[in-house]
Amino acid sequence: MYECAYPHLFTPITLAGQLFRNRIFASPTGLQYNHYGNRPNNETICYFERKAIGGAASVCIGDAMVDSELALANGAHILLDDPSGRAHLSKLAFTIQRHGAVASMELSHGGSSARVSFHQGHTIYGPSELESEGSFGQPIHAYAMDEAIIERTIRKFAEAAAFSKRCGFGMVTVHGGHGWLLHQFMSPITNKRTDAWGGSFEKRMRFPLAVIQAIREAVGSAFPIEIRLSGSEIFDGGWDTAYGVRIAEALDGKVDLLHISAGSHEVPEVFTVTHPSMFLDDGVNVKYAAEIRKHVKTPVATVGALSDPDFLEEIIASGKADVVELARGLICDPDLPRKVREGRADDVTKCMRCFTCFSGLMAHGQMSCALNPEIGSEFEIKFAVPHAQKKTVLVAGGGVGGMQAALTAAKRGHRVVLCEKSDKLGGVLLCEEQVPFKKHLGEYLALQAKRVADAGVEVRMNTPVTPELARALAPDAIIAALGGRPTVPPIPGIDGENVMLAEDIYRAPARAGRKLVVLGGGLVGCELAIFMAGLGREVTLLEMAPALNFGENRLHGKAIGLELQRLGVDVRLNTKVTAIGADGVTAGGEFFPADTVAAALGRAPLREEAAALALCAPEFHVIGDCVVPATIYQATSTAYFAALDVGKKL
Repeated sequence: MYECAYPHLFTPITLAGQLFRNRIFASPTGLQYNHYGNRPNNETICYFERKAIGGAASVCIGDAMVDSELALANGAHILLDDPSGRAHLSKLAFTIQRHGAVASMELSHGGSSARVSFHQGHTIYGPSELESEGSFGQPIHAYAMDEAIIERTIRKFAEAAAFSKRCGFGMVTVHGGHGWLLHQFMSPITNKRTDAWGGSFEKRMRFPLAVIQAIREAVGSAFPIEIRLSGSEIFDGGWDTAYGVRIAEALDGKVDLLHISAGSHEVPEVFTVTHPSMFLDDGVNVKYAAEIRKHVKTPVATVGALSDPDFLEEIIASGKADVVELARGLICDPDLPRKVREGRADDVTKCMRCFTCFSGLMAHGQMSCALNPEIGSEFEIKFAVPHAQKKTVLVAGGGVGGMQAALTAAKRGHRVVLCEKSDKLGGVLLCEEQVPFKKHLGEYLALQAKRVADAGVEVRMNTPVTPELARALAPDAIIAALGGRPTVPPIPGIDGENVMLAEDIYRAPARAGRKLVVLGGGLVGCELAIFMAGLGREVTLLEMAPALNFGENRLHGKAIGLELQRLGVDVRLNTKVTAIGADGVTAGGEFFPADTVAAALGRAPLREEAAALALCAPEFHVIGDCVVPATIYQATSTAYFAALDVGKKL
């Protein structure tokens, strides 16, 4: 029977509603080999993808710049104010996420250290006027930001975050450490201002807080924001841990993860502490995160010289940090997370911190590793796919994701057990199989169920997967595809006899009365309104947002709009429901008569049920709606790649 030897390290964590499958994050690293316009090419994409395949919970793209004119410190930054790069970045995000990791984008600005922008002929700015040699002996001159440049820069950060989200990234990491622009504003050494943006601690914090607030407004509350900070500048005259604690306290509750590093690139000798050399102890900078964690409620991450599995577990178990972030540790062995949770910690190649990686990047623009010959060649190597090691795979849930996972795993030669809590495969989408305009969906569900049977999958119906069942089956891998449950907000009267869930109306439309009010203008609510209006019901659709929500499927949304109009559905936007009565709904100050009220208000992921299975097998994958409500495409694609990853020879 499997027992996870590192339970703290592999207990999932949720940040701002985003689920991370474990506590091992791939810390931001940058690369030099990109397409024209600094867009990531296949080699770059595969470099980051490899970390996701290896089991990291989050993979962060480093050195992305929010301002292509004023922010550039190096020569090959991803440019987040270039909308024409969206296709490349969307591909990068998808490639990471399809393996179960959260893709994160680092938002950076060189400020007074933007030496590339300076040598390109741009005037560069920091909090105060500064003449410096830059990071590596290059003399540059920066001017103090005026109000217009400050406003521009805050806007650039917010727009870059929103752009990253549109590209499919699930988190942003704001670089507020190591001497970059936000760090410069927080430091008494580089911020000599005496106006509203400097002169006291509170005024020095005004700029980073304004950036975070603008980002939050741009991405919304249900999107995690991480910020990287220097817990100490670790040089004489620089800020100490006590000052680092004050910075973290000022940001507490305003971000979702405090990523605590150390140092500043403005003092070159500190580089080998920020990025610890082999002459320093493992985890030399953990103490800064541990001290800050005593003073804040926001989860804290630590970084630097981390690759020993026992030490990583101890950091989380002892409460020094909530997350461990690895850069070189996952360059040296990107499979570290998978090896550790599978009980092969003794097979982890630990980084010896020789700086072959960084030195190769600086000298040749290519990432390399002294101990891992795969690094820099991930694109070529990924196509030499070895046969899978035969495993016993337990798929929990028989919806579209679960069926696809079972099929793919079976085709790979695994023994597959598929457990479904109901008496039929298909999941929540079964409720729509008789809807006329969903005819082909019904056919697809039936065909997939037949394929599962033909593939030799052992199917157990009416069998919910509990930790007890999972342990009794002793699988080598679990793919949790448990789905979600309907969201039922605390609206007065929502538990009334005249209120039905959308899926129940789909199953039994005759139960709905002549006048129907649908709550929720997402795809489910809109399509239900069309279905019921097509059956002759008088339908009103209420949505509290200013627009109906079709996700990214704009063409389908256009078709929905035309059909709603054709069928005479009364669509009310900006209309929040405040009460439901036996004869109708009160919303937006109006009363809407109704015989039946349909709740189509989204689905809540069954995350707790999925998390309960996390430590029941050496391999564990969470897919579909039990991570976040997903489309059929998202469910089947993540299921496919999760199953493809099972049993890959390392």
